[in-house]
Parts: sequence; C-alpha cells; structure tokens
Amino acid sequence: MTRVREVYYFDHGPDFGLGGYAAALLARTGLRLDEGVTLAIARARAEADDVQLGRDVRLLLGSGLPDDVLHAVWTAAVRRRFDPAEETGAGIRGWLRRVSAVCPPRVLERSPYEARSLDEVRPVVPEEELRAAVAAEIESAAAVLARAVAVPDVVPALLRVVREADADLGLRLFLQVAKAYSVTFGEEAYDRLVALGDRLAYPWEVVGKGLDVRRPPVDPGRRDLGDGRFGVPFLAAVFRGTDWTHLGSVRENVLRVIGDDYGDDYGDVPGSYAAVLLEDARRLLDSPLPDSSLTALWRAVARRVSVTGEDEFDADVRDWLERVAGMCGDRLAEVDPCYVPYVSPARTELTEAVLREVRELTRTDVAEVRAAAPLLEDVVTAVDPDLGFRLLVQLLSTYEVPATGARYTRWVALAERLGLSPDFVDDHQPRPVY
Repeated sequence: MTRVREVYYFDHGPDFGLGGYAAALLARTGLRLDEGVTLAIARARAEADDVQLGRDVRLLLGSGLPDDVLHAVWTAAVRRRFDPAEETGAGIRGWLRRVSAVCPPRVLERSPYEARSLDEVRPVVPEEELRAAVAAEIESAAAVLARAVAVPDVVPALLRVVREADADLGLRLFLQVAKAYSVTFGEEAYDRLVALGDRLAYPWEVVGKGLDVRRPPVDPGRRDLGDGRFGVPFLAAVFRGTDWTHLGSVRENVLRVIGDDYGDDYGDVPGSYAAVLLEDARRLLDSPLPDSSLTALWRAVARRVSVTGEDEFDADVRDWLERVAGMCGDRLAEVDPCYVPYVSPARTELTEAVLREVRELTRTDVAEVRAAAPLLEDVVTAVDPDLGFRLLVQLLSTYEVPATGARYTRWVALAERLGLSPDFVDDHQPRPVY
C-alpha cells in the first residue's frame, strides 16, 4: 500500500504536527504545564495552520493502540514534563480527544497551480517499505534509547506506533524523543535519517535541527561540502551587487554563509562553512596582494563595482575580511570550543592547470571578466590555486558567462582533482548542450 502523502516542507515549518507540539511544550520555561495551557497551545498552533497536529492526534486515537503505548510515547516526547495521567482526570486517550477537539479537521485552500505543483513532488513511499526503514532505525538506536530515556518500554511503544498506526508519525515521534533526551547518533545513522526525511518531504530541520550527532572534527581543508558553494566565493555570491539587501542586514547575510540559525551548516559538520570561509579570508589577508588588488578582485567577483554611499560596508576589503573572519571565529567557538583555526596546505601542484583556465578569460567579451583575469592570476600564484579556481568559477557565474563544452569538461576534471563535490560546476554553470 502507498498512501497519498503531504508535501510537509511546503505547508509547514520545522515544528509541525505532534512532534513539533511536544517540542513546543518541552521548550516552555517558567510556567507549569497543566491541561488548560497545553490545550491553549494546541489551539493556537491549529489556528496558525498546523493542520497536521489534529491529523496526528486523530490517527493515534483511531489506531487501536493501547493506552500504555500512547502514554509511553507521549511522556517520552515531552521528557515527562506533562503527563495526562497525572494532570487530567481523563487519562492519555481522553486528553488526546480534547486536543483533537481544539484542532478540528481542516483542508488548506490551494490554487489550481499550487495543487498541480504539489502533486508533481508529492512523496511516493510504499507503506511497508517505510515501516521497515523506520523500524530499523529505531531498533538500531534501541540500546541507547533504553539507557537515555526515563520512560519504560519506550522502544517497543515507538515500534508499535510505526507498525500499527503510521510510520511517518512514528519517525517524527522517534526524532522528538531522541532530541528530548539528547540521544547521540553516529554520522551514518544521521545520514539515513536525513534521507528518510527527504523522502517524506520534511523541512530539513525536522531531522537536522537539535539532533545530537557524533561528527568528525571540523576540517578547513574539506572541499566536498554538501551545499557546493562555500568560502569567499560563496560570500561574494551572497553579497552580489545590491541584491543582498532584500535578505537582511550585513550580519544576517554573513550568517547565511557560515551557519547559525540561517544556514545551520547545510547538513555538514557544524562549523564547516565558518572554517573554510575563515581559511579563505586568512589566505587573502596574509597574502602579499596589495589592498587595491584585493578590493578590485572582491568588487569584480561580487559585482559591486558601482556601489557607493551607505552600502559600501566593504570599502576597505581587508577590514571587511577581518570582520568576516571574526564572525567565523565566533561561530567556531560556539559549535566547537576546542577548535584551533589553521590553514590547510595550498594545492600548488595544480597551479599551472588553474592558470590555463584563468588565462582563457582574456578572450571573453565581458570587460569586467577580462579586467579581473590578472588579479586571479595573482591569487593562483601567490595565494592558493584552489581558491583561485573557485573565484574563477564564481566570477563567470556572476557575469553569466557560460562555459563552453570543452571548458566545462576541463572544469569538472579540475573540480574532481581539487576534491570538490561532484556537482560543484553544475551549481555555478548550466550544463552545456552538445
């Protein structure tokens, strides 16, 4: 059997449904949780278009699961902060009925275009396959759940939700229980959970935000980051011309590059994007390139050549990069207090290969790109060929200069030699048609 599933990321933020409701109750501080408070919060969430909360509750009520299973799963999800068996006279099932009553069934209105678009991306996952996959993840975490969660029989209770009610809801409740009790997952298990969330069209944060993951150390030399863009070229893409002003302040836009609440490291090791940006910035700051060359290069790659007045936050590019480096240091201190910043070895063996690509720019029709070519040569020879190549690719993307078939092929080969992600070039350039 395959169910018609929702495109959750379209209609909901990261805290939707019963799992999000449990997280909201758990996050409240200073006020005692009683039945009245919990029902008021449920009503407010339903009125804010969290239609999944009512659906989840009614799904459990209609499942036939015994009260002890419902009680174990719920109290684990809220870390025992609100126990309906103790706080209400109705018990767990009676309280769920009251939550259902304040979250009446609703159908979100959609335009014909929205309906067609959602049907095209609606998840199609056979129920038996999903049950098996979710149950496997719960079973693989069973030992640590049993040790960490102060609710007896939570593992068999979660498995019964998956097998007898709904695997999608069971996965979301499993994730909330794990977050509530800071259960640690290895990177492979985390990747599997992210893949499951992607198949079910969850907002990324449903899995990634707040889950305790045991990760390898931050490595500024990593080049296969999931987002594809990173470092100073990514910073230039974010601050392109004056477009960045539509996305927030200077600080908020830098945070989109290095993580925090805006980027959250795009699923990679926390601090990764700050580390690689800090490395790029330090290479340029410590290089022999004069201030005028650094300024001209930044302004060309970010297409900020005609910006004046109040928007000139980067008028002194060395001062600008120092400020960015300071924000990167703050981010790293937050996510990994033991991390000591360092600069990985430059990839000098690829200097000539990258220089050949930079010299190709002298034949382009775009004057700004031709003018930047000598500056890029200096980066390749005096700073780092890897950074020079990434700035080159970003420069052509900024000015919408397409890569020819031969150039595209060479770039893909160079990206592979530099250890960049397989789709690095595609992230910047349209794939050529032969």
